[in-house]
Amino acid sequence: MDNTIYIVLGVVFAIYLVITITHKRKARERKSRKFMGDYKRRKTEE
Repeated sequence: MDNTIYIVLGVVFAIYLVITITHKRKARERKSRKFMGDYKRRKTEE
């Protein structure tokens, strides 16, 4: 039972890594603006 704390900390660290990696991937996709590839800016009438 002495190793229980290390197992719990390891699982928490693994979850943290997964969340961080997916967050970085989403930020990179947002930065590349792939999702706005077909976006056409409207001309504003003045």
